[in-house]
Amino acid sequence: MAHEKSVYILLSDTGTLFTRLIRLYTKAPYNHASIAFDSELTEVYSFGRKRPNNPFIGGFIKENVRSSFFRNATCAVYCCKVDLAVYEKMRNQIRDIELNKCKYRYNLLGLFGILLKRRIHRTNAYFCSQFVAWLFEQSGASLVGKCPSMTTPCDLEKSEKVQLIYTGELYDYYLDNQGHSASINHPNTILPA
Repeated sequence: MAHEKSVYILLSDTGTLFTRLIRLYTKAPYNHASIAFDSELTEVYSFGRKRPNNPFIGGFIKENVRSSFFRNATCAVYCCKVDLAVYEKMRNQIRDIELNKCKYRYNLLGLFGILLKRRIHRTNAYFCSQFVAWLFEQSGASLVGKCPSMTTPCDLEKSEKVQLIYTGELYDYYLDNQGHSASINHPNTILPA
């Protein structure tokens, strides 16, 4: 690709009661997925809680990974190189959703669809990993070989199109990456091959 841009997928576990319940079922270390457009994670988007203390009121959110909600979170950060046209489509989709936030909802019902192994289609409603997979698919760069409504954070990390660049404490990643690209000095950082 002549003009590539990096897009980042952040998988995280905040350790809340809700995420611990999800982990009991999935057995996966990370059960929340977000998309970021910079390695410092200053511009991070997902579908999740609108209020940190209430997992049932959710929708489209711009996440602040420096907030106290993420203070003790563990994470894995993946990088995906995309064509400039794909990157611009993603940015435009995000802008459109931001302008029409009131039309979008959290797809709690869709989570039950995954449990039951059954697609539940709801217009303008997403759970976190569904949103990330949908955004890539809508922009012409599908990450996984399955419907976004059946995509889990685990599916995203298994994609051959992503490269793991960090795993560890999210707060440590933030401290190591203030104002520069992925740190090469952090003991948990995994460098590209």
